[in-house]
Formats: sequence, structure tokens, C-alpha cells
Amino acid sequence: MTTRERIRRVVDDRRFQNFIIAVIIVNAGTLALETSPTIVASHGTLLHTIDYLALAIFVVELLAKFYAYGKDFFRDAWNIFDVVVVGIALVPATGPLAVLRALRILRVLRLVSLVPSMRKVVAGLLAAVPGMASIVALLGLIIFVAGVMATKLFGAIAPEDFSDLGTSLFTLFQVMTGEAWPDIAERVMEQAPMAWIFFVIYILVSSFAVLNLFIAVVVSAMEDQLRDEIREEEERNAAEQAAVSAEILAELRALRTEVAELRNHQPDPS
Repeated sequence: MTTRERIRRVVDDRRFQNFIIAVIIVNAGTLALETSPTIVASHGTLLHTIDYLALAIFVVELLAKFYAYGKDFFRDAWNIFDVVVVGIALVPATGPLAVLRALRILRVLRLVSLVPSMRKVVAGLLAAVPGMASIVALLGLIIFVAGVMATKLFGAIAPEDFSDLGTSLFTLFQVMTGEAWPDIAERVMEQAPMAWIFFVIYILVSSFAVLNLFIAVVVSAMEDQLRDEIREEEERNAAEQAAVSAEILAELRALRTEVAELRNHQPDPS
């Protein structure tokens, strides 16, 4: 076994991956503790040491994977994601780049690439992006139409909320999230009692209908992904079974050949 194969076996071993997960969790804890000035004042050196040690482990891990897989390393999108996350932490966070220190917490996102269940969820969300894009476009169209209507209907009544299209769009986005919409509706209904019809219809369409469409698209994408995984597993099992069957048949043929040879070499009883 070559050195590259040994390293590949190590980095693919579940115990090694569990070790990296543990390092990520510990590093997340140290980064969280660094947000406390009191703790930093008393244990800042220890926290920074653990942070640098974790970063060194991540760099060694990625170098080992790159050596083990070679060019195939970059064929896995998760490996590229890990390189970007760790690479951000290697950028000197001084001077104008000091804001990058806050991005160190992105290292915690490496859990997504290491935990299979999280990878499945993210893959399902990414698979749902095309369908979600259509829903986002539909939602934007609904908000735009409602914004023009609200500006014309309520601009003079509540100028602080519907004075122009931009203000109306922001207000309607706020209403869609359910934040303080009763107060907005109440101010408008003081002079336009029937305005509740507009708000109720808008909330039903934008919040309930469109939100359910989002959920339906994501669930459908995850179901498709699950079916693909089941089909791949069945194909893998079928291939393994076919290989085993072929091996058994080959052994049977060999046995039949040996038996036939033994019969041919038996002395004639006459």
C-alpha cells in the first residue's frame, strides 16, 4: 500500500472525521467565549492558542486530503467549501482586513460538510433553488402590484407608510412578515374602514399561499433526492449481488470441470 493510499484511508476513517468534528465544536466554543471581554481579559491567551491550534489542524487536514486525492480533491464541492472557509481564517486580520476576524466563526459551518445528514439537507435546499426562484419572482410581482395599489389607495391617508412606491414596498414586506401589521392597518382604517379587505387578502396571498409553495418546493426536492439515493443504493446492491452471483457461478463451473476431470481419470471397471 502506497503512502497516498494510507493517508486516504486515514482521512476517510470515521474516527478521524469525528476528531475533526470535535475540533470544530471546541473551536466554536472558544470563538463564542472570545465575545466576552471579561473572559478574554482573564483567559485570552489560552483562547487564542486553542484557536490557532484548531486552525493548524484544519490546514493539515486539508493538505492531507489534497495529497490523498490529488486533482480529484477539487471535484468535490464540499472540499472547495472547506478550503474557502479555512482560507478566510488564514487572511491576516489586521488593518483594513480586521473585519475578517468576525468571519472566523464560518469555520463552524464545516460541520455541514462533515455530517452526512446536514449535507443531505443542504443538497435538498440547493436542488430546490430553481423552483424557489420562480416563487420568489411570483412573490416580487405580488408585492409590486400590491405596492402600487397601496400607494394610490393609502398614500394620502398614511404617508409615513405609503407615501411612495419604495416606502409602500418596504411597508408591505413588513406586513408580509407579520410584524406590526395590525398597527399599520389600524392607522389606515381610521379613515378607510374597508382597508382591512386589502390587508387580509394581501397577507393570505403573500404569507400563507407563497410560504406553503416554498415549503412544497423544498419538500419535493428533498423527496427527489431521497429517491435518487434509494435508487443509487439499490443499483449498488444489485451490482454487488451480481458480482457475488458471478463469482458463485464461476466457482460452480470450476467445480463441475474438476468433477468432470475426476470422472475422466477414473479407471475403467471392465
